[in-house]
Amino acid sequence: MALIVHKYGGTSMGSTERIRNVARRVAKWHAAGHQMVVVPSAMSGETNRLIALAKEIQPQPDGRELDMIAATGEQVSVGLLAMALKAQGVDAVSYAGWQVPVRTDDAYTKARIESIDDTRVRVDLAAGKVVVITGFQGVDAEGNITTLGRGGSDTSAVAVAAALRAEECLIYTDVDGVYTTDPRIVPEARRLPGITFEEMLEMASLGSKVLQIRSVEFAGKYKVKTRVLSSLTPPDIPLAEEAVSGTLITFEEDKSMEQAVISGIAFNRDEAKITVLNVPDRPGIAYQILGPVADANIDVDMIIQNTGNQGLTDFSFTVHRNEYQKAIEVLEGKVKSGIQAGAIQGDPKIAKVSVVGIGMRSHVGIASLMFRTLSEEGINIQMISTSEIKISVVIEDKYMELAVRALHKAFGLEQA
Repeated sequence: MALIVHKYGGTSMGSTERIRNVARRVAKWHAAGHQMVVVPSAMSGETNRLIALAKEIQPQPDGRELDMIAATGEQVSVGLLAMALKAQGVDAVSYAGWQVPVRTDDAYTKARIESIDDTRVRVDLAAGKVVVITGFQGVDAEGNITTLGRGGSDTSAVAVAAALRAEECLIYTDVDGVYTTDPRIVPEARRLPGITFEEMLEMASLGSKVLQIRSVEFAGKYKVKTRVLSSLTPPDIPLAEEAVSGTLITFEEDKSMEQAVISGIAFNRDEAKITVLNVPDRPGIAYQILGPVADANIDVDMIIQNTGNQGLTDFSFTVHRNEYQKAIEVLEGKVKSGIQAGAIQGDPKIAKVSVVGIGMRSHVGIASLMFRTLSEEGINIQMISTSEIKISVVIEDKYMELAVRALHKAFGLEQA
């Protein structure tokens, strides 16, 4: 049978009873003849607890030591799950990231995977064992434990699936798939049976919390067939039914995926806008502003430079809200005087709303319908960003839910 990777999130691992249910589900797949690798997250809330402890000792924790602490949550999970599998009569073995090893760079708290050695895992699989590997963590060239950043267990699972050339990577979570938008905001939102990697990548980058963006990047790059499905269904659900449930993330070559113009409405409240006023309108000014921001390891999203007037222009961009104050400090300390800018303004109360769909490539009028819908609701657009398959706008945070509901209805996404 096939080599399958399962990933279980913190909610799925949230108690010993849920861990037993995970073990029962994995045992079912193993009994069907599949080679099984499982990548679990830490138990729900555990990583937050560990980070909070670290910050009680050191308000700005040292990155290396913080990773040493944060990585322990997943180590507890793999040990408990391996024990639960053994209790089910299934031979299992657990590994931390450094034992596989999962090699990463040395960017503590935001490490990126460089390679995975599959030798040890394949030996265990050939012996009939279920292999349980920590998500979220790895080891750098100096032997230091590293972590991949929040949501990194998704990335770990897909990377392991790519390294092992698995038939499929199943991401079990507390939702039963990818929806046209968040059902908590739009009750009429529909679960999508399938979505392309391109669309999922855009939705993940634009605020959809179903999958971590780096996991989608991995899946698309290495052609890892990925499915998002619920871990809250009964663990003894028939395998044939479970294997086709949830949402399949597939490739654009699947022409049936082109039927819908728009696949979903994504949104993100976690951004802030920064504007550098009255900067010289000359070549290289964007680098002079954003270079120091990038050097501070701050990711920039949307960027707008206004048309120059009398040799001056305004330069706006967005960053994650958690990095807003850090970005302001960088600009005030290293940039403002150097480029002789007039002032730096910020607004942490913005939201980004986006329409996503590969159907945009062959349909006109998407932008005009989006802008008209927002106009009719009295919602002002502050920034606009586009790609082949998405249009994003920045609006006031207080209008976000209204915008999502209005756009979902305008594009008819409640209809199957």
